[in-house]
Amino acid sequence: MDKKDRQILRELQRDGRLTNAELAERVNLSPSPCLRRVRNLEKAGVIDRYVAIVDREAAGYPVTAFVQVTLARHDREVVDTFERRVRDTPEILSCHLLTGSSDYLLQIVVPGLDAYEDFMRKTLHTTPGIATINTSFVYGTIKETVELP
Repeated sequence: MDKKDRQILRELQRDGRLTNAELAERVNLSPSPCLRRVRNLEKAGVIDRYVAIVDREAAGYPVTAFVQVTLARHDREVVDTFERRVRDTPEILSCHLLTGSSDYLLQIVVPGLDAYEDFMRKTLHTTPGIATINTSFVYGTIKETVELP
């Protein structure tokens, strides 16, 4: 990747709906070489996919929680069951495997506290192999971005 590829990535991260002509103009390329570079970035896996960023509150999910999960055991069956449940649960936006005192950090969105309680009772509490769950609710966001530097 060179400087021009990084410029293309920066612009697409800011606005993924740019037409190729608009993108080419912003990065000072003609459209054909610009499109070729974008296709190469896609083919190389640098550009994974294009998405719309949805406002959580406007979409009806104003409550965000970060949940630390520690497993009771780390045998393959427990880990696979937990990770499969995470992948299949739409309220879980992200799951990170951690070092330190917890095994996983989950980012969860729900419409309200009643929905969170329901989520806990029906999803996490019914998942075998979990030893501890520690929840922190978000009451303000200082910075949130998907743009890489």
